[in-house]
Amino acid sequence: MSVKKYVGKVVSTKMQSTVVVAVELPKRHPIYNKLIKNTKRLKAHCDMPIESGTMVEVAETKPYSKQVAFKVVREVKEK
Repeated sequence: MSVKKYVGKVVSTKMQSTVVVAVELPKRHPIYNKLIKNTKRLKAHCDMPIESGTMVEVAETKPYSKQVAFKVVREVKEK
């Protein structure tokens, strides 16, 4: 099984060593074939200091707690 990786924006940093990352997942409408943006908010474990609004890459890991099952891998540089 492959590890799921997503790129998203940090929305909240109010928890200790956990951040909330908003990931946009484009999905095609079954009838109209229009792309629809679905936003998924993932809770991720983070060891490095990160400010909200930063783009990061998260990867699926073993569960850290009941709701946290992702880890911040690296900070993504915006172009």
